[in-house]
Order: sequence, then C-alpha cells, then structure tokens
Amino acid sequence: MHDFGFRACTCVEQSMLGGAAHLLTFAGSDTMSAAYYVQHVLNGGRPVATSVPATEHSVMTAYQSERQAVMRVLDEYGKGVVACVLDSYDYARALRDVLPVVAERQVRDDGVFVIRPDSGDQVEAVLMGLQAADKVFGSTLNSKGYKVIRNASVIQGDGVTLDSLERILDAVLNAGFSAECVGFGMGGGLLQKLDRDMMGMAVKLSSITYEDGQTRDIMKFPKQGSSKVSLPGKFSVHADAAQNGAPVAYRASHAPSDPDLLQLVYDCGPVPGHTWDSFDAVRARLDDQWTRFPKIARAVSDDLLDYQKLVHDRQEQRVNDGSAFA
Repeated sequence: MHDFGFRACTCVEQSMLGGAAHLLTFAGSDTMSAAYYVQHVLNGGRPVATSVPATEHSVMTAYQSERQAVMRVLDEYGKGVVACVLDSYDYARALRDVLPVVAERQVRDDGVFVIRPDSGDQVEAVLMGLQAADKVFGSTLNSKGYKVIRNASVIQGDGVTLDSLERILDAVLNAGFSAECVGFGMGGGLLQKLDRDMMGMAVKLSSITYEDGQTRDIMKFPKQGSSKVSLPGKFSVHADAAQNGAPVAYRASHAPSDPDLLQLVYDCGPVPGHTWDSFDAVRARLDDQWTRFPKIARAVSDDLLDYQKLVHDRQEQRVNDGSAFA
C-alpha cells in the first residue's frame, strides 16, 4: 500500500504522524514530511521510504498529447520503474493507442511501466489495464499458474478501501493474473481517517496517590456505556509464552518474574538517559510479532479481571449510597 495521503491531511504534523505509522509496515510513500522525519529523527539518517517517478493529471495535460507526455517521462526515467496516470482524457483509448508504443520502448530498455487508472469502476479499470498490458507486453506463468506481466503492472490509487481492495484482488485472481501484477495506493482515507474509537484506544487514570500518602485504585465504569469500562490499579505487561509471546497486562503486585515490557519514559518530564529504539528496530519487531502472535489473543490476565470486578463493585457501592456524588 503506497502512501498518497499527504494532501488529504489537515496539517503537516498529522501527515508525519500518520505517514510514520504507515511506514512501520509499508515502504512506499510519497508523503515527504513523514519520510524525512522517520529517516532523520527516528532512524539515525538511515532511509526508510521509497517511491518511483510518477505523473499526475497536471503533468499529463500540460503536453499537447498524452503520448507525448508519456514518451517524455520515458526519456527521463524509462530504464527504471515509472508510473503514469492514463485517464486524463479516455483511459480505454490510452490503453489502446499509447500502450503499444510504451511497451516497445520499455521492453527495449528493460524498464517497468506502471499503469495508473484514477476514475471509473475500480475493478473494471484494473482488469482493463492488466488485459491491455498482457496483450502488448506479454506475460509468463508463475508456479501457481497465474499470469505475471513482463515489464508492466497496474496501480490502483482511486477510492481504495479494505472492501474495494478485496474485490479488486478477487477479480484479478479470477481473471488469471497474479496479485503481484497490481499495486495499491491510498490518499484521503489512509493517514487520518483512523481514530482512537476505531482502534479501541484510550488513556485513563487507574491509580492515584494523594498528598497524605493514601493510594486509591480507580476505574471508569459509565452505567450507560459498559464498553468504556477501564482497568484499575498499577500494571505491568509481560510476554505470554502460551500465546507465542503476545503481551498480557497484569496487576503490578501480582506479575510474573520475567521482565516488564512497559518502560517508564516520562515522569514529570522525559526520563534522563532513556534511549529510544531506532525505527528499523521497531519495524523489525512489528514484522516479527505480526507473524508470530495469534490473530486473537487474551490481553488481560484473569487476576486483573478479577481485581477489576472487585474495584467496580466497590465503586458501584459508592454510587448507590451517594458518596460518589457528595
């Protein structure tokens, strides 16, 4: 999934946050703010993001003809990978009239031409591009019997969602093409359409120590919203061997003896001497955990859930007797 999302963000800071998160699991990005921040701030100057020369509609329409625009791009970048949007006027006609000339040039120079539709029905547009490319570039069969187009592919970056992505890939495979013939990009929906509610994430107060030294474990339990109940007390997080190392939250006072995965990084200011992992290290850890952890895991220990019920009952009593409102 290539990041086309910069222009859809409300501010540069959001593009950096969303773009950096995207780069944890993908390498392709046109969000320069995130690519620069990750490389030079989070990863010691080591590059993380990649991209290819690509056109957009203003470039294509600035030339007298679409063929002229494509050939100019190939003059500059034809020996590598180059992407061109081909729907500025008539996508079907561009595939018919321009693509054969491109194929002759790209095969000669051993380059890769990426066809980008940007309008119409997504499934139809991708299949049209693949079939036209197969006709003029040719293809080979991979070990599973699917076609792999020579020197060309298609990237779909218009209206991509989880649902449309699945429909496109199903259609591609049913048409006999390998999934490697198609790439995807995402703009408006990628970097800030996700929010904390969708991710089920919230930060709540769980324990407080007053000036007199008294400590109270507390939790949120709205009567009209049971899905928003939080956990009480002080926690530690440990790798659960029974779940291939997936993290499980425990009460700090009842935790296993192995190392706590939680690290203190801020306590009335940044913790002196703390060293953050490099972006490469976080990326590698995420890649390992993504393949190793179960799809559904137990994230909270039984003891902590029992303690949650105990604190809940205690606080509910305070609600019922009115002391919580005194």
